[in-house]
Amino acid sequence: MNAPRPAPSAGPSDTLRSALAGLLDGLPPSQATRAVDRLIANYRGTTPTDAPILRDRADVAAYAAYRMPATFEAVRSALYALADAAPDDWSPAGQLDIGGGTGAAVWAAHEVWPGPRPTTVVDWSEAALALGRELAAADARLAESVRWERSRIGTGPAPDVTGLVTVSYVLKELTAADRATVVDAAVRAADPDHGAVVIIEPGTPDGYTRVIEARDRLLAAGFHIAAPCPHSAACPIVPGTDWCHFSARVARSSLHRQVKGGSLPYEDEKFAYVAATRFPPAPAPARVVRRPQIRKGQVLLDLCEAQGDLTRVTVTKKHGQAYKVARDAQWGDSWS
Repeated sequence: MNAPRPAPSAGPSDTLRSALAGLLDGLPPSQATRAVDRLIANYRGTTPTDAPILRDRADVAAYAAYRMPATFEAVRSALYALADAAPDDWSPAGQLDIGGGTGAAVWAAHEVWPGPRPTTVVDWSEAALALGRELAAADARLAESVRWERSRIGTGPAPDVTGLVTVSYVLKELTAADRATVVDAAVRAADPDHGAVVIIEPGTPDGYTRVIEARDRLLAAGFHIAAPCPHSAACPIVPGTDWCHFSARVARSSLHRQVKGGSLPYEDEKFAYVAATRFPPAPAPARVVRRPQIRKGQVLLDLCEAQGDLTRVTVTKKHGQAYKVARDAQWGDSWS
């Protein structure tokens, strides 16, 4: 059955939400919209580039207001899955956020494991780092504990060893060789006894492929898979037939509504991820890998199971309490 999990939030923490709300003050709406349109086109493209995607303050402000809430929610979901699989007394002693830009993954870790910890955000875009530093100033603990470092992974000194390494929405921007370099850097930076690496990508077939490549590399380096997979065996999905991804609900900001013209107060962010640990985790007995299908008197659950298989189970009223739990099950939940 489902393991207890935190209630979903409507968006970033109140502090971050307030900080994001002020980003576009003084920026003409048309300029913000043009910046977002260009960023969306780049985000959906397929060609990696060595040039920073975020070119100036207007780009970064538009990106942060438009994309940071979705990135926060996706990373938050992945980190809660890691927390569920880790020992009850485990929390990261520090964090390295590779390609972290404005710091969404830092805010997400701050929510999952409250309290200050030595944290470094590494990114090539000085404009993104500057805005991340500005946003972090709204929270005294982040302002004091986060270091913002302009660097390109693989060309500078090796990062310090830390408890948690996050790489969110970064691999898509890189060549295959650079993706391998980033994952290897994350491996080296994770504490050899208590470290964890979490990699998040867009929930597309290509994003899933990049996550599987990273997953394989982490396993080859001796890591254990903590989430979403309930096993460390090969992914049971036949390449090209499907892809594993999940969904996080995001409250729409005024900029979202302005650019997309949507009337709903929310949207769903699709993402793929892997959380891996140096220590033996306790992964979910099984994971719900599709949206449950609720029919009259029964619930159909598509599961990835500990044996490494994909199965569909039917839970009916005759199963009693299990049926009640199944009706509340959500895509991405654990199941036993």
